[in-house]
Amino acid sequence: MSEHDPTALRTQADELRLYGLLAHWPEVLASPEHLHSVAQWLGWEAAERARRSLERRLREARLGRFKPLADFDWSWPTLCDRAALEDLMTLDFLKDASNVVLVGPNGVGKTMCACNLAFQAVLAGHTALFITAGALLGELATLDSDSALRRRLAHYTAPDLLVIDEVGYLSYSNRHADLLFELISRRYQRNSTVVTTNRAFAEWGEVFPAAACVVSLVDRLMHRAEVVRIEARSFRQKEAEERAARKSSERARPAASPARARKAST
Repeated sequence: MSEHDPTALRTQADELRLYGLLAHWPEVLASPEHLHSVAQWLGWEAAERARRSLERRLREARLGRFKPLADFDWSWPTLCDRAALEDLMTLDFLKDASNVVLVGPNGVGKTMCACNLAFQAVLAGHTALFITAGALLGELATLDSDSALRRRLAHYTAPDLLVIDEVGYLSYSNRHADLLFELISRRYQRNSTVVTTNRAFAEWGEVFPAAACVVSLVDRLMHRAEVVRIEARSFRQKEAEERAARKSSERARPAASPARARKAST
């Protein structure tokens, strides 16, 4: 479509809510020079708003630093469905508000994969939010009024994609279980949720001991969910061992003697 198409330009100005410009639209149409300038200005305005929107959504997602999926060492895990993870990065699961559950022991890349999903969602124009289960449930449990709790639950219900990290690393009370159930229920079939956990669902009763809602919580979370299991020795342990090996190798190299150093410099 030509950038000088008056109908397209007027539609763009309307979408940008440039009502002052729209009020003078007949004057814009009266001059080819005006039309050309307006096309350029609208392009600038749209690009700047898109840039600001992306920056705001990335800031609000609270992703922090994470390794891009392109740097993931696929040869390291003993179990990892690469095709499933790469398919999730297309974000098709957002279309029908499906969930994603990443299961595996500590340090195998679950959080990294979850952050990459959230990052791709933001780049695609969606809203996303990353938070650990401990921080989420701890915050909700401290709210001492129904109105404050409703507002905060609405805050966590709103994002197109919510990442809840590290479910299973701590044990929680019945109150925490009820709060998580309420949040998952509010998001159920409305917005997608990504959960990372080191526990199989059969063990969630140990995460939320004696909580009556655990079965219903898992049922809502699992309905139309993609479950990806990753098995590996900890990447952090692997990197620490490699770093220690490099340092050991560097220390083992014989230092050049002063005589050799002088000879090398002549």
